[in-house]
Amino acid sequence: MTASELWRHSARALAGRVRSGSTGVNDAVESGWEGPAASWEAEVHAIVHADRAAREKACAGSRSGALAGVPVVVKDNLCTTEYPTTCASRILGRWTSPYDATVVARLREAGAIVTGKGNMDEFAMGSSTEFSAFGPTRNPYDLTRVPGGSSGGPAAAVAYGLAPLGLGSDTGGSVRQPAAFCGVFGLKPTYGRLSRYGLVAFGSSLDQVGVFARHAGDAALAYEILAGPDPFDATTRPGPAPDVSGWDRGVRGLCFGWPANLWKEGVEREVIAGLEDAASWLERAGAVRVPFDFLPGEYAVATYYLVATAEASSNLARFDGVRYGFRHADTPEVAELYRRTRSEGFGPEVQRRILLGTYALSAGYYDAYYLKAQRARTRIRQEYEDAFRRCDFMLLPVSPTLPFRLGEKTDDPLAMYLSDIFTIGANLAGIPGLTCPVGLAASGLPRAVQLLGPYDSEPVLLRAGRAIEVGGEEARLDREHEQEFAWPAKR
Repeated sequence: MTASELWRHSARALAGRVRSGSTGVNDAVESGWEGPAASWEAEVHAIVHADRAAREKACAGSRSGALAGVPVVVKDNLCTTEYPTTCASRILGRWTSPYDATVVARLREAGAIVTGKGNMDEFAMGSSTEFSAFGPTRNPYDLTRVPGGSSGGPAAAVAYGLAPLGLGSDTGGSVRQPAAFCGVFGLKPTYGRLSRYGLVAFGSSLDQVGVFARHAGDAALAYEILAGPDPFDATTRPGPAPDVSGWDRGVRGLCFGWPANLWKEGVEREVIAGLEDAASWLERAGAVRVPFDFLPGEYAVATYYLVATAEASSNLARFDGVRYGFRHADTPEVAELYRRTRSEGFGPEVQRRILLGTYALSAGYYDAYYLKAQRARTRIRQEYEDAFRRCDFMLLPVSPTLPFRLGEKTDDPLAMYLSDIFTIGANLAGIPGLTCPVGLAASGLPRAVQLLGPYDSEPVLLRAGRAIEVGGEEARLDREHEQEFAWPAKR
């Protein structure tokens, strides 16, 4: 089987071929780099660090495991020993970690091969992957539009076929939103189910490693391999992770919340049409729609951007030009060294958020801003708990819009922040979320929906995601003018 055919395989199918010996590990790993994706990468710019020699070295002996020979792209804020970890920032230079992140180590134990590091918004601060020291990533469906952020690189790479799986981080929607914009599945697990050890911190109480996949079953497989306690991360949840082996069991008997009040205004028609399609596919599969009004905290956006920036201010204080990475030369005074290094090493969005967070934590303002935000966060968590007493999971938008144009929101930080309005609540509450693609809009851009559930409801979300996947496949077969599979338009 040629590379032009292998790259279309799911992670499960590709690993099965490698274990059986019908496909070599190196062929499986290079299928993306040698197939059509190789020509697309130059224009999409999803990858910031890659090395063929490192891939070939990793292929030696990888013939067993649930992900045997499966190529995976990981976000540039997850530590890897063979590639630099730079968080798409000048301040880290080409720093290379002496250890692997726990999720990366678990991928390797399962036989997977890390084939490159995905582009991102600097230090995961952004919603478009335009705030990168390496330049922006473009949406593979339309090169004039963004792939979402901050994990736009891995999302785009999975969408155009460089790898069937990707890892990102989700602090306020940074897995789910780019998954929506790139037309792939994006799973943000319950906070603490995937270890954060080796993930460069942005907002420690919000950050969660997440998964990109082209198939619901691959998202389930990756979760099964990666989830579980980690002695190196005290915030991981104790006990075994929920069993997701029944991801294809169907949704009969489940009920899903339909909070239509959320999209009465300010949401594009194509996004609402995607919600209606997903709801009808779930109902056809046996799920019951439960309409109700839901207000996930009137001040959710303000709460998130106070908590997140405050934690960012604290976490990024360590990048000072003394221990590693970029350092401003010829500066004898320590205070001036810090100022020049951080001013030149950090980009404008990171500087903005550090300043906002430092202000919120400063003497005289802590109670008025940060402490009040923490109280609002508790209220938001309670509102989600109340909602899940009425349904097994909720169906809602991922973003108010389809992918927007490059440069459209970079000069308007508030407009950029509001693109996360439907995703930040899950991070504040610590609950899992799953982005599910629902086909293409008339413009050819991907549409998607978001499923949210209570703590440890990943098995239910994946079952619902599979039902939506099946409904979408059946709908595509019914529409002869659509292509067999929703790959990016540039084929």
